[in-house]
Amino acid sequence: MRRRPLALAVLATAALAVSACAPQESSTGSAASGSSGGGSCTPEDLPTVASDTLTIATDTPAYEPWFVDDDPTNGEGYESAVAYAVAEQLGYDRDQVEWTSVQFNAAITPGDKDFDLDINQFTITDERRQAVDFSSPYYTATQAVITTEGSPAAGATSVADLKGLRIGAQVATTSLTALTDEIAPDAGPVVFNTNDDAKLALQNGQVDAIVVDLPTAFYITSAELEDGVIVGQLEGSSGGDEYGLLLAKDSPLTDCVTQAVDALDADGTLAALQEQWLSEAADAPVLS
Repeated sequence: MRRRPLALAVLATAALAVSACAPQESSTGSAASGSSGGGSCTPEDLPTVASDTLTIATDTPAYEPWFVDDDPTNGEGYESAVAYAVAEQLGYDRDQVEWTSVQFNAAITPGDKDFDLDINQFTITDERRQAVDFSSPYYTATQAVITTEGSPAAGATSVADLKGLRIGAQVATTSLTALTDEIAPDAGPVVFNTNDDAKLALQNGQVDAIVVDLPTAFYITSAELEDGVIVGQLEGSSGGDEYGLLLAKDSPLTDCVTQAVDALDADGTLAALQEQWLSEAADAPVLS
């Protein structure tokens, strides 16, 4: 099991700016927000900020596993790959995609935008929908098991390997539900008030592993645990934060972008990209 690359550390901005392990009673909803027009979704008809060009924004620096080598243009990393797949679905060639840098907080503020869409781990929330539009989700956070090097959990390759261990999660979260339902540890789950409490217990050896959502797992194991490792993702876990492409409020592009995301979901493209960039490249295998 590899240590998390330090390049993942600044996932802090995105991973902590949103709810890391969303409480079950807090629902964001998955429907797209925005205009409801039914116009043509072709480059000739889409009113983009630059003619025949799709301008896509993200933050700088751009970190793995969402982007690779701080270069959104190379198509590597999950979000870069998704952006180009959406562009292709809309009929844009790769050389018709223009990238621009926009800080996370600037993107979610109300007002006109100098981009057509922004991809930067934006969690879809009702509050944000008051200021901007979102596509339907291109990613729903799965739950992951994390531990430290040398822990009994570090060598686990299946859920069965985890059942006899002491594993914790934050109370009233989808992480706790996944721990209870997917792993069902023999001794029952160890419940903590916060993720910080769970992380401290892991550091002190009071538990062998903890369950958090995958974006939080990337952050904790790279930035907060000196010897942190991701054991793997829990197969079938769901209910975490949903990430959507961000557009200006009432953008005429929202419906077309949503249709593109839905098509990529339906044909398996999103699942394949998640396997490539969030499981294999990011060393977060799925535990079955």
